[in-house]
Amino acid sequence: MRNSKVRWRSALGRAGVVSVVSLWRSLRRLGERAGAVAPDAHEPPAPAAPGSGATPAQRAAWLERTLHEYVDTLGADHPRSIAARNNLASKYAQIGRRTAAIEQFERALADSVSALGEEHPQTDVIRENLALCYEDAARYADAGAQWEVLLQQRQQRLGASAAETVTARTRLAYAYRRTGRSDAAIAHYERAIEDSTGAASEELENLRIGLGRAFRAAGRHDDTVQQLRMVLAQRRRRLGGRHHDTLVIHHQLGRAYRDAGRDPEGIEALEATYRNCLSAAGDPEVRMLAMRVRRDLAGAYRAVGRARDAAALY
Repeated sequence: MRNSKVRWRSALGRAGVVSVVSLWRSLRRLGERAGAVAPDAHEPPAPAAPGSGATPAQRAAWLERTLHEYVDTLGADHPRSIAARNNLASKYAQIGRRTAAIEQFERALADSVSALGEEHPQTDVIRENLALCYEDAARYADAGAQWEVLLQQRQQRLGASAAETVTARTRLAYAYRRTGRSDAAIAHYERAIEDSTGAASEELENLRIGLGRAFRAAGRHDDTVQQLRMVLAQRRRRLGGRHHDTLVIHHQLGRAYRDAGRDPEGIEALEATYRNCLSAAGDPEVRMLAMRVRRDLAGAYRAVGRARDAAALY
């Protein structure tokens, strides 16, 4: 997450960031199943939903009207109102209105904690959405504070190896890394890997990439190399050596070797990456990557006194 295209979590989906769903419907079903929202004969009908051709601004306006209807009729701390506020905040985030999204998520979280309690599933969903929105706004310390709460609660409720717990731990490690707390980030990434036994290969690769970046931030370049070597081996098996995602890691490995003062190995990795990029140059993304690899390879040649080889690349 990341930008205005961030995809917000469903209350009924897996932990983490998943495909876009109607959070209103998800939160409503969840509340009814948990008994949090009793049938209410006086509940107002939601305003008519906009058609399929509606603009994002029109959909946001509809969500604003829905929220106002519920707040005016049921009160701000009613579960329906809280869910409507969460949905409005999600739409704001999706269209790039980060400040407004954060304001609404913060209000929804406060109302949910007050009305439903810290441990309620709806509170968990809203807190996660707020943490993701903080990340999107580069407020990593604020995001970390929310992930700390989520990790503690999920670990107690679900156990350390549950997917939602691992997600919270991973996002907390990311927040720690972005705020300069490299040692704490490393510890949480390592624990997340330990707790992810049986996870999909791609998930483990992403965890190792995160761990490698935390090692790099801590100046532990040989440890970064070790993680990237494992990811590269897995991606070669899973995707092939000339796939864009494999080449990205091979390129990073070459740079990591150089950061570790291992120039011969770095040059070897960059040369192999560049050859594979040229072989797969029909892919526009690979062509762009090839330009960056060529630049880094030329720099590596110059660093070891091979100016002629560097010049030959251009």
